[in-house]
Amino acid sequence: MEIEKIGVIGAGSMGGGIAHLAATKGFEVILTDVDQRFLDAARQRIGAQMDKDIARQKMTAEDKEKVLGKITTTTTIEEFAAVDFVIEAVTEDLELKKDLFKKLDAICRPEVILATNTSSLSVTDIASATSRPERVAGMHFFNPPQVMRLVEVVCGYQTSEDTKREIKELAGKLGKTAVVCQKDTPGFIVNRILFAQFFEAIRILEEGVATPEDIDTAVTLGLNYPMGPFQLMDFGGLDLAVYIGEYFFRETKDMRWNPPHTLKSLVKAGRTGRKAGAGWYNYQK
Repeated sequence: MEIEKIGVIGAGSMGGGIAHLAATKGFEVILTDVDQRFLDAARQRIGAQMDKDIARQKMTAEDKEKVLGKITTTTTIEEFAAVDFVIEAVTEDLELKKDLFKKLDAICRPEVILATNTSSLSVTDIASATSRPERVAGMHFFNPPQVMRLVEVVCGYQTSEDTKREIKELAGKLGKTAVVCQKDTPGFIVNRILFAQFFEAIRILEEGVATPEDIDTAVTLGLNYPMGPFQLMDFGGLDLAVYIGEYFFRETKDMRWNPPHTLKSLVKAGRTGRKAGAGWYNYQK
C-alpha cells in the first residue's frame, strides 16, 4: 500500500517532532492530542525550529509554509480513518497505549499498520488490544526525531514480515537507518544498553567512587558521548527512568534492573529533571 498520509498520536516533543519530520519529507500528516493547546504548542515549536533553519539559510519562508500546510491538527481520533499509517507517541503507559490501539483498530482500515513509538514496553502486549496483531509493530524514534538518525523496528510475537518490511521502507523515506529488534524484549536494543549504563553510573555514585559531574565528564570525554548519564537522565526525566526500570524488573525479575534507591528518592522529592528545574543537577535560574 502506498503511504501518503500519516497519522501521529501525541503532540509532545516526540510526536510533534515525528509530524515535523514526516511533513518535511513530503507526507501529509494528521496530528492529534487530547487538547487543542497541546497541538497549538506543537505547531509553535515546529515553526520556531524552521525559523532557525531559515536563519541558517537551510530553508526558505516558502518551504516553511509548505511544511506547515502538510500538518493538520485535530482532537478527534476518528479522523484517522483517512490515514495510511499510524505512529503512536503518547506517554509510556501500557494501559493507555492498549486503549488507544483498541480504538485505532476500530477506526483505521484493516490494511493500515499501527506502529508504536514506545521505547521499552511490550509490542506484543499492545498488539493484543487489536484484531490485527500482524500489522502492529514498534517504530521507535529517538529524540529529537528530526535529527537522530536511528529507528528501531520492533517485532511483536505476531508481527508479519510484510509489516516489518513496510516500516523499514518508510523509515528509509524519512531519512532514517532502521535496525530490527527480532524479539519483543524489554528495552529493545538501545534502551537495554542505555539503562544498564544509567544504573551502573548511579551505583558508582552511591559507592562514593565519583561525583555526578566527574562521571559525566569521564563518559563524555572518555567514551566520546555527547552527554553523560546524569545529564541524559535529567533530560529524559528521572520519573520516566524509574518507570522504565521498574517495568524491566517486573518483566525479567532481574535485580540489575531494579532502579537504585538514590534515583527513586530524587523522584519522590520532586526532582524529576530539567522539566522540574532540578534532578541530578539544579536548573533553576
